[in-house]
Amino acid sequence: MLNKLIPISLIVLLSACSATQAPAYQKDRMPEDRDQYNGVEGLAQQQKDQVYLMGKELSDKCRKAKIDLAIAEADKKASEINKQKSIISSACI
Repeated sequence: MLNKLIPISLIVLLSACSATQAPAYQKDRMPEDRDQYNGVEGLAQQQKDQVYLMGKELSDKCRKAKIDLAIAEADKKASEINKQKSIISSACI
């Protein structure tokens, strides 16, 4: 019984080693669209993508606040002007 089990285990192990591995990450997608990361290279790319996405989020928030500030200044809305200046001071680097 043991003699039959060892070769079967060996075959399963060898076939698992030769199986095609998934790519580390989806290189053909933008960071916003990636949802699969594998292995060490995938983990490193996931961290890079997270840093990029946080920076992009701040940049978008800054841009929107500047537009909203211009609108508030045109409409002479003091409370909105103060609000947008506060957002700009925290989001725009």
